Amino acid sequence: MQIVQQILFIALAIAAVYFFWKKVTEMRRNILLGRDEEISDNKSQRWKNMVLLALGQKKMFKRPIPALLHLAVYAGFVIINVEILEIFIDGVTGAHRIFAPPLGALYSFLVGFFEVLAVLVLLGCVVFLIRRNVLKIGRLNMPELNGWPRNDANLILVTEVVLMSLFLIMNTADLSLQQLGAEHYTHTESFWVTGHLTGMFSGMSAGALVAIERTCWWLHIIGVFLFLNYLPYSKHLHILLAFPNAYYSKLVPQGEARNMKEIQNEVLYMMEPDKAPAATAEAAAPPRFGAKDVQDLSWKNLLDAYSCTECGRCSSVCPANMTGKKLSPRKIMMDTRDRMEEVGRNITENKEFKDDGKSLLHGYITVEELRACTTCQACVEACPVMIDPLDIIMQLRRNLVMEESSAPGEWNLMFGNIENNMAPWKFSPDDRDAWVNG
Repeated sequence: MQIVQQILFIALAIAAVYFFWKKVTEMRRNILLGRDEEISDNKSQRWKNMVLLALGQKKMFKRPIPALLHLAVYAGFVIINVEILEIFIDGVTGAHRIFAPPLGALYSFLVGFFEVLAVLVLLGCVVFLIRRNVLKIGRLNMPELNGWPRNDANLILVTEVVLMSLFLIMNTADLSLQQLGAEHYTHTESFWVTGHLTGMFSGMSAGALVAIERTCWWLHIIGVFLFLNYLPYSKHLHILLAFPNAYYSKLVPQGEARNMKEIQNEVLYMMEPDKAPAATAEAAAPPRFGAKDVQDLSWKNLLDAYSCTECGRCSSVCPANMTGKKLSPRKIMMDTRDRMEEVGRNITENKEFKDDGKSLLHGYITVEELRACTTCQACVEACPVMIDPLDIIMQLRRNLVMEESSAPGEWNLMFGNIENNMAPWKFSPDDRDAWVNG
């Protein structure tokens, strides 16, 4: 029977790792659909950002109460899963609590510490469920979260509650079996939380306790394997991607707009025609101005989309959103991710991208949303993991103006004047100083 359990465990582990890795490679391919962008400067500052923003969650503490709850859930869930290493070794070898004999009293201390964290995770998840579904916090109940996004958030929280509960019940049954002197159950000192709960199993037979302990053990590890493979499809992928996203975040001042060299050259050639290169039939076609689809964005923009936590802090501080306009920076990131996934499925099915008649601009994000943006940078400042929705908005707006000539009438008048008169006003350059006459 033991060898059957070992074989089953190894098969489940291999399948879980295989399917997770397969999805990760697809996501990497999707991110690399974006344009190249060189981000390799100031490595020391980038490492500092990663530690402070992704690990330390520095920007979360602008709102202390949810920040403390999130830190408890995040740290607890990550640290508790260190015990997955022992479960994995036990599952492969058929041992039970293989680290207990060599670690001695330290082992009970560590498991006790994990149990305290598990209780904190439980409490944090319950509070988050109440905030989302009972108190209905505004930023957690915006229209773009209707349907799957809201269910996704609730499913993850419920899953964490179940996993932590299984962990605590498993330890309680284990301690009860130790007290009965059951074979195969290594003796340890009492754990900090479950040591006070063994009374709930008093009077139960060893066979019943073994059934409870083994059921919780298997459900816990299967739950972890399922969570691993669910993660790439969920907003909770930020557990992993927050680290590279913080590392590759912009270090320049937030208000500094990024210009296209091609556009700068066009202006230069207009002002100084002698510097324009000679036109040849072999001359490369100019790149698309701005972005129409995900392939026109940079790989960092696409990494941003996958890293989005859907927390809504960006939308809750957006002045356009607060005044009732359709723009929601969170929706911009969600739409970018959805379109990227759609393009990825297209490539998987056809071995290359086949035009599907859709695009990020118009198909997912409307002109009305883009025009509502005031470029105030509030969304960029608010994001805990340094996502930049404004960069995507600006690139889409650039495409609207320069590729589709789609702009408000006042803008088009100004553009025409700049092109023809080299100034926003409708005066010939020769007459620009005529106002001094008389």
